Amino acid sequence: MVSPQTAEEDGDVAIEVAIPGDGPLRLEEAVFDYNGTLADGGAVSAEVAALLSELKERLAVVILSAGTFGGLEEASKRLGVACQRVETGADKAAYVQSRPGVVAIGNGQNDTLMFERAALAICVLGREGAAAGALARAQVVVRSAEDAIRLLLDPRRLIATLRR
Repeated sequence: MVSPQTAEEDGDVAIEVAIPGDGPLRLEEAVFDYNGTLADGGAVSAEVAALLSELKERLAVVILSAGTFGGLEEASKRLGVACQRVETGADKAAYVQSRPGVVAIGNGQNDTLMFERAALAICVLGREGAAAGALARAQVVVRSAEDAIRLLLDPRRLIATLRR
């Protein structure tokens, strides 16, 4: 499997937040879809790259993708994150299910199963759109990868969005 890239400051890289009415949420790893989520037409913006760099200080970061537009290996090197090519949504779900504290971020039909198994599911409704199944299974819907990452970097946003 994949070895996520994480900060190694104190060995305990995580985001912990208490959601009023729902209890504690501990996130240890962010699993991103690539195309339509992090990338637009196979390209990652400089802003997404900068935000991912900041997020890697708080969480392990992994990209799981079928690689429709190509460029996964290059993206992995440029972003400094682990990437794994997957064929199906079941592959994504199996990865997420095998890991504790995963926040799954995606937009496609093949992301729905990983959303069901994640501690937190964020659907990106960007320029590519989002599959109805992904929207239905997400706890949070955002407009862009930048918005998804900022949500994780400021847990007060999670509280404001998820409180009961």
